[in-house]
Formats: sequence, structure tokens, C-alpha cells
Amino acid sequence: MIVTLTAHPALDRSIALEAALRPGDVQPGTPGREDAGGKGINVARAIKAAGHEALAVLPLASEDPYAAILAATGTCAYVVPIEGHARVNLTLTDPTGETTKINMPGAVLSPAEAAQMVQTVAAACDGAEWLVLAGSLPPGVEDDFYVDVIDAVRERWGAHAPRIAVDTSGPALAAVVERGHPDLIKPNEDELAELAAVTLETTADSSDLIHRVVELARSFVPDRVGSALVTLGGDGAVLIDADGAWAGTPPPITLVSTVGAGDSSLAGFVLGDVDGLDAPGRLRRAIQYGAAAASLPGSQAPTPADLPPGHVDIARINVVAWCPDPPEQHSSYYRP
Repeated sequence: MIVTLTAHPALDRSIALEAALRPGDVQPGTPGREDAGGKGINVARAIKAAGHEALAVLPLASEDPYAAILAATGTCAYVVPIEGHARVNLTLTDPTGETTKINMPGAVLSPAEAAQMVQTVAAACDGAEWLVLAGSLPPGVEDDFYVDVIDAVRERWGAHAPRIAVDTSGPALAAVVERGHPDLIKPNEDELAELAAVTLETTADSSDLIHRVVELARSFVPDRVGSALVTLGGDGAVLIDADGAWAGTPPPITLVSTVGAGDSSLAGFVLGDVDGLDAPGRLRRAIQYGAAAASLPGSQAPTPADLPPGHVDIARINVVAWCPDPPEQHSSYYRP
């Protein structure tokens, strides 16, 4: 079983435009769709669609319209009662797949509601193989909220605690890397650069980006993080762990919407792990699921039948490692 936590759920409303977005203009669009969203929910839906058990934990008021939409997906959920309603995210997609998102703020959680969510997640992890902590944090909780969840789960289950994956950004991700020691993080390249407090220069050569991503991830993998799955959009993804680094590119698809593609990549990685795949196989599955999600409208969860038929090439990456603090007259480097 895989448990997910969506601390900041969102009702995803998506509209497909007939032409490129023209700010300030009136444009026709399709009636659109509504999905029960939020990163953890998206992961849980994809895992369930693949035939594995998934349990989603989220804060939700009983009268929130989100509840009916979530129930319609058949997702098994533990709900922590709260006062406010889930936020609404609006996505506009043009015929080329260019996406514009407008994200509203969610409900402010009280200290008691936040504490109850921590305890609910810990209780839900009985027998779980993975716990996925995914998405931004809601108003009212501290930046180290995910660290509190990790500590509670490991304290309760000890050696039987699940492996823990975290998909978030900004101060929440920094806190997890600093003190949470997760088994996996899943940033994109921009979130990774923010974590490392550097700027990734735009380059037409994807190999340069891949090597830079591996170099940045190696600053905390495996000392503070077990592994990192870094998604690169149309350039694929990179996996870095204690044994090495691998990169893969997605097969050709017709881009429809990028919403939820990263969440599906994480779901694919976890599915590959529970199916016993090795590191390249887990990365391949992650890329397949991300590509499948990008070919679907809205934030639909891909099923195994949606995976693109094209081959995903995976290559092991050998990175130049610079000597630490070399003397000025010996600025040399070596290849590990």
C-alpha cells in the first residue's frame, strides 16, 4: 500500500482555449472539466488506476464540493475535518499545450487541525511501503510541517516505517532536506536550483542541463537525501542515488496539458519500485507516466493503458567532479 498526504488540496478546473491566450481579450473555450487535485491526490489516483492500493490523507470540510468529486474517483481517503474549503486552481491550455495556471489560496489550518493531520498520517502508515508527502503547505502551518510528519511516522513505526518521498518546493523542501532525511525528493530543475541557491542558465544543450542537475543533486544525495528524481519537462528526467545517476528522455507525444505531469512521474517511480524494478527501470516508468499525463486533458490520472508506446532511452551519467577548495595554482579536476 502507498499512503499520500495532500495538505493543500485543490479543485482543479481546466479550460481548453481554441487559440493562444490573449490577455485582456474575450476568448471562446471548451466547457472544461473539474478534477479532485492536489499533488498527493494525483499520485494516489494514478497508483489506484494501476491496480495498487492507495490511501490518501487530506484536510477537508464535510460540505466542501471537493468531497463529492473526490468520492467519484473511488479514491480511498482518510479525511481530517477542517473549517475552510479546498482552494480552486484554474488552468487555461491553448492548442499547442501552453498552460497558464491561476492558483487560489486554501483554507487556513488551525494548530489543532494541523496536529490531527500529523497523527492521522502516522496512523495510516500501518503496513505501507511508501508515504508520499506532496504539494505546497496550506496557510497556518510552519515550513517544517513535513518534517513533523516524517518524525511522527518514524517514531511510531520504527524499522517498519515506510520509505518517504517528498514533492514540494521552497522553504518546505529546504526544511525536509535539512532535517527530514527523506528517501526520495522530486523537484523539477527550477526547484532544485532554488534549493541549492543557484541559477541554472538556459541552454539549448540538454546534456549540459543534465550534468548540472546531477552536480547540484550530489550536494545532498545521499548524505541528506536517499535519492532525487528531478523532472525536466520535455527533456525527460534524471535519477540520482547512492549508486549513480541516470537520465532519460520521453517518447514522442501530443502535448495536451502539463498539469499533474510531475505528480504522475512520481507515481510512476513509486509503482516501478513496488514492482521491483531497478533504478533505470524506475526512471523509465516515471518518464512514461509523466509523458502519459501530459498527453491527457486537465489533471487526469493516467492508467497503464495511457502509457505512450515509444521507447524511453536511459543512459548512465558520468559527471566531472571538481576537487574541493583546490589551491589557486592547482585548479584541477578528476573523473570519478
